[in-house]
Amino acid sequence: MTGAMLLAGLLTGLALAGQQPAPQAPPTAPPDPAVWWSPEIPKPPPEQDPFQGRRLRKGEQLVPIDNGVDPLLYRLWGLQPLQSQLIKPGELVLEVWARPATGVRQAVVRVTVRRDGRAFVQARAGLGCCTPEIGRRVDIDAELATQQIPPLKALVGAPMWAQPRSVIVDYGGGAVEPVCLEGVSWDVTLLVPGQARHLRRACDDAEVGSIAPALTAALSAASGRDARFDAMFARGGDFSRQQQAYDSLIASGGRLKAGTGSRAQPAAVPVAPDDTPDAPPPTSP
Repeated sequence: MTGAMLLAGLLTGLALAGQQPAPQAPPTAPPDPAVWWSPEIPKPPPEQDPFQGRRLRKGEQLVPIDNGVDPLLYRLWGLQPLQSQLIKPGELVLEVWARPATGVRQAVVRVTVRRDGRAFVQARAGLGCCTPEIGRRVDIDAELATQQIPPLKALVGAPMWAQPRSVIVDYGGGAVEPVCLEGVSWDVTLLVPGQARHLRRACDDAEVGSIAPALTAALSAASGRDARFDAMFARGGDFSRQQQAYDSLIASGGRLKAGTGSRAQPAAVPVAPDDTPDAPPPTSP
């Protein structure tokens, strides 16, 4: 038995000795450093960057934004900074930030209406705490249906934009500075050619109801697109309770007074004439 095993091993060794060694692959050349720094960067779709490719022309100015959101924070949420958005006549951007009083969940919804007849919603939700990045971030980038655009355009002339930036509620017997112990506080910004308007509202139903049309428009545009986003807003874009509270406040003789720290809105800038309109939207066959 041992002799047979030795013979088998000897035959195997002789067979292997007769084989040619496998050719080795040539060494890989190191990457070109210049090519590493000049990759082909794909152009983002309009759902992710509705105003892509715009550059300031002579006489144009960016609209000052003062809504408490730093440009870097926009980048962390995967959005172009509102401060860099070059908006043309006939366009608008509506942005809503939701910050629950308990927990670290946050959400932002941005709705963009372009002058070529197209509109887009960009919504984000995530955990804004404890790490440099946004945790468990949910991204929504979608184009809106045509019938959703007229209600957004109607918001531009709404009386809410004449309200103070931050308010306290006077129910008729005096006003108390709001303390948001539960619920959601909201920041709403409307950007139109030449100027931006920012409103901040705490958890009081009457306060929130004073900006209910803007909240309804933004949340309705984002709702129903991702169940993880919808989980943050049990009522979706329904702010009828808050709207009723605000209407009752006004009907009973109450009012919204400017808060102690309420600041003036950013100054307007001249709107340059525009002689190069965007191409019209494609027509369906």
